[in-house]
Amino acid sequence: MKQKIVIQLSLSCDKRRSKALTMAARAAGVTSMEITGGSRDQLEVVGDGVDPVCLVSCLRKKLGHAQIIKVEEVKKPEEKKEEKKDEPKPAVPVYPPPCYYPPSYYHHQYQQPHMVVCEEEPSNCRAM
Repeated sequence: MKQKIVIQLSLSCDKRRSKALTMAARAAGVTSMEITGGSRDQLEVVGDGVDPVCLVSCLRKKLGHAQIIKVEEVKKPEEKKEEKKDEPKPAVPVYPPPCYYPPSYYHHQYQQPHMVVCEEEPSNCRAM
C-alpha cells in the first residue's frame, strides 16, 4: 500500500533540511521525499510500506522536534485510465531478431616455393 506521510520538523537552516532528506531517503520503502510548507518546515514522504513511527523517532534523535501531521493512502486516479482506454494505441513495429553470419573472407595459406636443384658437374653426354 503506497502512502503519503507529512511530518512537521523544526528546520532552521538548509543543513538540517538536507540532513532530514538524507535520513528519509535511507528509510526502507521510501520512493520520494520533499520539503514543503510555507516556511519549509514540513517533510513529505511517499513510499510503499514505510513505518511513520520509526521514521519520526529517527528524525527526533538527529534533528530534535518531529511530529506526524498526516498519513494517507495514495490512490491512482481512475479517470485517466478510462480516457486512455478510448484512445487507440499506435501500432508498434515488431522487428525480427538480427541474424549474424560467419565472416566471409578468404584465408590464403602460405606455401613455400618449390626447391630447384642445379648441378654444375659436367655430364658425359656431348650432344647437348
